[in-house]
Amino acid sequence: MSLAALPDRALLAVTGADAEDFLQGLITTDLGALTVDEVRPGALLTPQGKILFAFLISRIDGGFRLDTTADQAPALLKRLTLYKLRAAVTLAQLAPTPVGVSAEPRPGALRDVRFETAGTPLFRLYGEDAAGDAAAYDAHRIALGIAEPGADYALQDTFPHDVLLDKNGGLSFRKGCYVGQEVVSRMQHRGTARRRVVTVEAESPLPTSGTELTAGGKTIGTLGSVLGRRGLAIVRVDKVGDALATGLPVLAGELPVTLALPAWTGLSFPTDSADEAQGG
Repeated sequence: MSLAALPDRALLAVTGADAEDFLQGLITTDLGALTVDEVRPGALLTPQGKILFAFLISRIDGGFRLDTTADQAPALLKRLTLYKLRAAVTLAQLAPTPVGVSAEPRPGALRDVRFETAGTPLFRLYGEDAAGDAAAYDAHRIALGIAEPGADYALQDTFPHDVLLDKNGGLSFRKGCYVGQEVVSRMQHRGTARRRVVTVEAESPLPTSGTELTAGGKTIGTLGSVLGRRGLAIVRVDKVGDALATGLPVLAGELPVTLALPAWTGLSFPTDSADEAQGG
């Protein structure tokens, strides 16, 4: 993949003496594990444990950069401002900056931990103009089962486990408290995560994003990103397991499809409704 431009991204800066402590007590990512040469996924949750905002986070001089979708940026900045209180933190949306990705390391590039965890390194760059098409990037992340907000899931309706943040470095169970932490920790320890990202494949082009996936006439999930015969979906893994056990076909609209949990996660579909795809 040549250096591909990612449109519709926006960058926020969180800087100041209290920047790390401020964010560490709010977001799902463990900033103690974040090195200067990488970006990690993260989220700011609702008190009920659902993803309110999703982003990639990296270190910059004096603090951190949040890389998010352009439509999330203003509201994310406003929400962080509400939490700021008397913390020695400066919050700002940065001037429009090119964001690109490359399969090859380049000067100033940061390792994307999501792809590294999936076994296929990818690098993220800021401030360098790129001419490559984002379609190659989408094909790559779809093949690996890497979901993104908007394209694959709705904010305020999705738990971090649903989109594999517990598997790709975006969700900490060891650091101190943060917003929504009690809920996601309980899901982890009780093994109650029932929805997961899967890759979807068919013998002909898939229907459009938002199409329901069904088995035996019952909805088990919804298509997210679609690129030709391949796509992503978030599904009820227990319902997929039941369909596999009973030989029921899974359909995207009227089209038979094959579902697979990303191999890098170590997850598997449960063999009965009492099991969950916690794996690993």
